[in-house]
Amino acid sequence: MAILMDGKQTAEAIRLQIADEVVELKEKGKKIPHLAAILVGHDGASLTYVTHKVKDCEQVGFKSTLLRFDADITEDFLLDQIDKVNDNHDIDGLIVQLPLPEHISVEKVTSRILPQKDVDGFHPSNVGKMVKSQPTFISATPFGIVKLLEHYKIDTKGKHCVVIGRSDIVGTPMSILLSRKTYPGDCTVTLCHSRTPDIAAFTRSADIIVAALGIPEFLKGDMVKEGAVVIDVGITRVPDSSKKSGYSLTGDVKFDEVSPKCSYITPVPGGVGPMTRASLLLNTLLASKKIV
Repeated sequence: MAILMDGKQTAEAIRLQIADEVVELKEKGKKIPHLAAILVGHDGASLTYVTHKVKDCEQVGFKSTLLRFDADITEDFLLDQIDKVNDNHDIDGLIVQLPLPEHISVEKVTSRILPQKDVDGFHPSNVGKMVKSQPTFISATPFGIVKLLEHYKIDTKGKHCVVIGRSDIVGTPMSILLSRKTYPGDCTVTLCHSRTPDIAAFTRSADIIVAALGIPEFLKGDMVKEGAVVIDVGITRVPDSSKKSGYSLTGDVKFDEVSPKCSYITPVPGGVGPMTRASLLLNTLLASKKIV
């Protein structure tokens, strides 16, 4: 049976370290990190995510600001609000919760945030720095996965890693990070996606699999070799009458089939999700220190 890579426990350890550092900052009279979040519309999942992020800030002693706007605001109005946060020297990091209403360009929004406040790591200049292996903000989910691999001391050098999914937020940056000349890294990376024929032919030879396709239970037991490390990024609400909520959370990995073959595997929930939130805090701390 695989060793579970406990994202909750690992993220809590990171938060405690950050909280200790904030205490030191306060004692020395230095600036306290400040994260601002913009939420457009009334999407339930987005509100839940942002609320968690605000609570995370409170837990570690950060300052936080939540700006909420109706879904019918204009693109220009939102860009103006981003400019105001950019000009506020007390705010170190800014995130704009996605998805946005269809009439607002995600590209324009992410590019409008100052790179030095872009703690989501979506600004083109930060993405470019990541590709060049320069100090920068790495988007929170890939950053969280890197930290999880570090925590469990997963050997990555010379390993074959298959990343399933090519999104700008997870799949593509993950493939770049794991191929870099560093640790975790030095992998030979195969990037698969929805147009890749016979994905199983690639995953069966993989030492490490990062599943980020967004299809519940896509990765089956017969697609994984013995001893593989499996990182499940997916999280989808699936109807479940046995749950009080009426749904259960399911990853991109068919856990019951895959886990017996793995050396390490992340659960859903409780794996990558908590690490994503912890990594956002780390990026905000870096922003406040002006390290990136």
